Amino acid sequence: MDAVTPEAARLAGVKNSKPTREEAEEAVRTLIAWAGDDPAREGLIDTPKRVVKAWSEWFSGYEADPMAALGKTFEDVQGYDDMVMLTNIDVESHCEHHLAPILGVAHVAYLPRKAVVGISKIARVVEIFSKRMQTQETMTAQIADALTEAMQPLGVAVLIDAKHQCMTTRGVHHPNVSTITTTFTGEFKTDPALKDRFIRMVERA
Repeated sequence: MDAVTPEAARLAGVKNSKPTREEAEEAVRTLIAWAGDDPAREGLIDTPKRVVKAWSEWFSGYEADPMAALGKTFEDVQGYDDMVMLTNIDVESHCEHHLAPILGVAHVAYLPRKAVVGISKIARVVEIFSKRMQTQETMTAQIADALTEAMQPLGVAVLIDAKHQCMTTRGVHHPNVSTITTTFTGEFKTDPALKDRFIRMVERA
């Protein structure tokens, strides 16, 4: 289930056999023809290039390291020891089963042990994991695991609320269904009052 980075694949001994851009564009032409249209007609002739360029943006998370994004922390926090929380971080991902968009928001909080991280870095970690072929459950856990590994906080809470286009535009066709996933670690998992506070802040966001 896990979305593997190229570096992780290398360390695991997985051969990197990434196709060339030209091969990727040819694959798009094949899909256009399979759908029933002519990839050589004027309106579609540049579509393979556009699709490959779009994929390089949509799946840029494979080329990024979340641990590097969280590499710098700050210990001079003047005794601050309460929750740090970011709400409504945009999530733009793709379902690994149908490659259909997953669109929603993430709410992320952590309880510092002795250091904090730049808030933009947390949003960046969400972006890195979302820019991969994903399941929402995996993505939620990956975000929490990365924060835990990089900072060793007293606890982490992650909630993602998203709509899956593989469900809204195909299959059962239920456009108003939202999927919510959560991960709680450390004190967020063991302290009901802290978890409850996080949920209330999400509801107000």
